[in-house]
Amino acid sequence: MHPKELKIEDYSYVLPEDKIAQFPKQQRDESKLLVYDKGAFSEDIYRNIAQYIPANSLVIFNQTKVLPVRLLFQKTTGTTIEIFCLEPDVRYADMQTAMSQRGIVYWNCLVGGANKWKADTLLSYYGEELKTNIEAQVIERREGAFLIQFTWANQQFNFAEILQSMGKVPLPPYMNRAMQEEDKERYQTVYAREEGSVAAPTAGLHFTPAIFEQFSANGIQTDFLTLHVGAGTFKQVKSKTIGEHDMHAEWIEASYALIQKLQQQQGLVIAVGTTSMRTLESLYWIGLKIHLQQKIDWEGIAVQQWDPYELLADIDVPTALQHILDWMEEHQLQKIITRTQIIIAPGYTPKMVQALVTNFHQPHSTLLLLIAALMSNDWKLMYQYALEHEFRFLSYGDGCLIQFGA
Repeated sequence: MHPKELKIEDYSYVLPEDKIAQFPKQQRDESKLLVYDKGAFSEDIYRNIAQYIPANSLVIFNQTKVLPVRLLFQKTTGTTIEIFCLEPDVRYADMQTAMSQRGIVYWNCLVGGANKWKADTLLSYYGEELKTNIEAQVIERREGAFLIQFTWANQQFNFAEILQSMGKVPLPPYMNRAMQEEDKERYQTVYAREEGSVAAPTAGLHFTPAIFEQFSANGIQTDFLTLHVGAGTFKQVKSKTIGEHDMHAEWIEASYALIQKLQQQQGLVIAVGTTSMRTLESLYWIGLKIHLQQKIDWEGIAVQQWDPYELLADIDVPTALQHILDWMEEHQLQKIITRTQIIIAPGYTPKMVQALVTNFHQPHSTLLLLIAALMSNDWKLMYQYALEHEFRFLSYGDGCLIQFGA
């Protein structure tokens, strides 16, 4: 069966409200860990995760950093207009370019209270910290979003600094509460580095410097890539079949050194988070497309939603990665930056990854489809086990280590 024919109703479960974690554990690595190893379950905490990972494994983390992308403007009437910055306009080649803009920038945004904001009216905010005025104006209404022009007088500051000064951390919509001071630190991984996400890669929230030290002591390698998480990660599938669902595209970055390390890796490759897995798997399909001499839209979407199910050729992982390395050498690049729309669903065979560390995901979500692709119907057993054994769900919840490869 082609994944387009899958019915989303088959990938659901009852998630009681009281199972959704509203606040994080006091200590990151005290979160519970459910270990799945080819049909068997066991329980532990994240502090001990190194015990379940073989030496010579390579554990890959997403080093994206959550931006404070909720901007609150107030009209002269006192009405608050909330602007949620989703992603930069297509005129920018990548996230870093958009974040470095000075004086003016264009972003696709959600707008709360849009019906109270006339399109020809400027919203204005004076940033006390930066001593500059920031203005917002609707340029165009797009499907599901608005194109907003932000301008500010003091061009000494780039847009990243504007957001850091006036923005608020965007907690997931299922945390029906206001942001608190602790969220600024806890809704960020300890290794976050590359600014660009509107949501945290939550599988990484459990990791501490002590865990990294244990990995090193046990001969477990670690490395980093980047996928900038978009608001689409919270988008549940509304259509009856997966074929009617338009998968969101997200920016990814991978260095030459990492791709070379992956090519030479002899042990397991373990992805921390669905974002890391989607990036790693996308690398294979990029390599295959180069092999097939297909035109790749590097500035648009390099891996289309259905590429993994419709590219009929097959090459091994080292060969696919060598194609990328050769292409990077030819173009004198030290990292690739592009977007992926890959959807991993039942019917998909992982190419790059043999184990996944992840949290527990929402019903009717593409993230749950990814889990089902790795575990077949065992995902239902795992989620039922987690519900019956007091595991906490979603972003601030507990997680699992799913071992499915050789």
